[in-house]
Amino acid sequence: MKKLLTTLILSITALSLFAQTDWTNKSRLMPDKLKELPVGIIMSHDPNPVYPVKEGDTFYWKHHTYATATKHTLTVIECGSFIWYDASGWHANMQYSPDDFAKAFNCPGAILKANKTYTYQKNWRYGKQAYGGDALWYIIAKDENGKLYKGTALIETEDKVLTTK
Repeated sequence: MKKLLTTLILSITALSLFAQTDWTNKSRLMPDKLKELPVGIIMSHDPNPVYPVKEGDTFYWKHHTYATATKHTLTVIECGSFIWYDASGWHANMQYSPDDFAKAFNCPGAILKANKTYTYQKNWRYGKQAYGGDALWYIIAKDENGKLYKGTALIETEDKVLTTK
């Protein structure tokens, strides 16, 4: 019994050490991989906040996500999101490869041409329950010299279905 208890305590301690390794400084908003990168991409979501609509037995949070490189043509190296659904803060969520990004944003070669907007038309969340939470979408891209830039956009997903009369 003592051995089992010791193993359990060590396992819980190890899990807590590995939890939230993407966001180690809780006094700062940005997860570690995004801190200190200069902004070179403007991102937004529409609508925002987004409310669920129920279709059949599934809830959908229907929205679009936009990305525009502001000064330079940039090559996407990573795109993804972190989610915040409870008091523990940011949790790594989606991560897209450059090929995944190119398909989702209709952006050939994952190359963001300066001042051209690329759109993820159906960046929809869905589920069997309506629950709220926020997501921080991000893109990390590099210029022709290898300098990294970021873009971020927060989306608020709400838990109540709006009714209209």
